[in-house]
Amino acid sequence: MAENVAAAIETIGPRAATIIESVQRLLAAEIAELRGDAQLLDLMRASVAGNVETVFDALRYGIDIERIEPPTAALEYSRRLAQHGVPANALVRAYRLGQQETLRHVLEEIRGTDVDAELALDVFDAISRVTFGYIDWISQQVVDAYEVERERWVENRNSVRAVRVRELLDVPDDHIGGVDIDAATAAIRYPLSRTHIAVILWTDAKDATGRELLKLERFLRELAESMALADSALFVAADRVSGWGWLALADSAMPDPVHHIREFAGTRSDAPCLAVGTARPGLAGFRQSHRQARNARRVAVAVTGRPDRRVTCAADPGVGAAALLTEGLPQTREWVGETLGPLADDTDSDARLRETLRVFLNEGSSYKAAAERLHLHHNSVKYRVQRAVERRGRPIADERLDVELALLACQHFGTAVLAPAKSTASLRK
Repeated sequence: MAENVAAAIETIGPRAATIIESVQRLLAAEIAELRGDAQLLDLMRASVAGNVETVFDALRYGIDIERIEPPTAALEYSRRLAQHGVPANALVRAYRLGQQETLRHVLEEIRGTDVDAELALDVFDAISRVTFGYIDWISQQVVDAYEVERERWVENRNSVRAVRVRELLDVPDDHIGGVDIDAATAAIRYPLSRTHIAVILWTDAKDATGRELLKLERFLRELAESMALADSALFVAADRVSGWGWLALADSAMPDPVHHIREFAGTRSDAPCLAVGTARPGLAGFRQSHRQARNARRVAVAVTGRPDRRVTCAADPGVGAAALLTEGLPQTREWVGETLGPLADDTDSDARLRETLRVFLNEGSSYKAAAERLHLHHNSVKYRVQRAVERRGRPIADERLDVELALLACQHFGTAVLAPAKSTASLRK
């Protein structure tokens, strides 16, 4: 039976990537608490992959559950959920659903073989018993890691300042008038009556060394000093690799503080990733600027590996609208493809056509104005716009808003919403 199980796993093995993607989609769809930002979803996928590969190896090589080491990504994912305050039962439910989805794929694969029905049933039963044993064991491991991390995190975060900041952010909009501003200011040691710019700072979790929060807090302090706001900065940890910050602007603040933040980060090789809100007054502004920064961060982390995304500002053109499209990037990608047709292909030539068309539409369909912005001859702009319409395959006039929004998505999300470029071989066919 062990040989038959190993043979079945060898057959299923090539579908491991498909199973992992299927499990991740199911968890994100069924468990609302697990729908985090792109970094958290990326870690979820690594956790799913680690678990699937570990249990398949146990089945393939007949390894006893007691001799297995928990996947590193699975333990780290449980710790990160603890830092974000996700309930432990959501983590346990994720393992149950993941097991169910994995076994569904295994059963489909076994049904597709030509082995004897009784043998196929025995093989599936053996695989089921091992996976049940693994899930029972790994669930305990990740819950233990979750509880240890949650306790540590709460201890580190359990200060009046951090708790009160979160309370201020959680107050319903129609109740902020009842907040005692003076008492809240004294509790968090930050001037809430001033004008605020919120900043979210984070580092790539892959580079985590354990001192990220200290580095982020130091960067915010040095940024405040560069703006002559040394005593008017607030930092609160969000999780192990990210933090929330606010800068209270003085009456004599520089005319464009957001521009200064971008410039300051650009001069620092050690600068973290930043999402920046706009300047807003009072407690309402403290909250609103933070919401803007969170929306900007959603846009920034929607696509990884973008060196030009070191700083993303809520005031940047299109960021607010783009944030609305981050809720479901797969659906956004499908919609962009339907809206732009072949113009959504990930090629250099299509990228030039999209950019020209985007600028042309932003300039009120003026060839002259677009040419000035793009530093092109107006005939070149006209030719590219015509080519872009031809690539799309239908006129723009009746769907202009959709086209502009789709082009905005392409500008901010790049390959995440573009269709893979067709190879030369496939084009010949």
